[in-house]
Amino acid sequence: MFDVGLWELLLIFGVGLLILGPERMPRVASQLGRWIGRARRTASSLRRQLEQEIASADAPPPPPKRKPTPVKPVNQPVTAEQKASSAADEPQTPAAGSAAGSAAAPAQGLQPAQDHDDSADGS
Repeated sequence: MFDVGLWELLLIFGVGLLILGPERMPRVASQLGRWIGRARRTASSLRRQLEQEIASADAPPPPPKRKPTPVKPVNQPVTAEQKASSAADEPQTPAAGSAAGSAAAPAQGLQPAQDHDDSADGS
């Protein structure tokens, strides 16, 4: 990174020895080594965290939790099989105004046409 050679290290060591003295030099070198180690660990931790964030941003989104409901085509004719299957799926209920369980009601659940009683009109 800094491309420090052997002569540069010896010069730094010599200047440090003259300024700090032989008693304090080992202690200062030890503290300096700890600070550099902490800085490297912090930098590598930040780099890993950034790489994880980038990887998670590039990842595809998770699949949906539930299966989407199928969409029926709009402009397709209904076949006789589809009509029969939908009629079989509907619950059979008696028609309004008829006896319960009357066989007069059609299978599709439609009510039969009722005749009007003209005698109730008063004419």
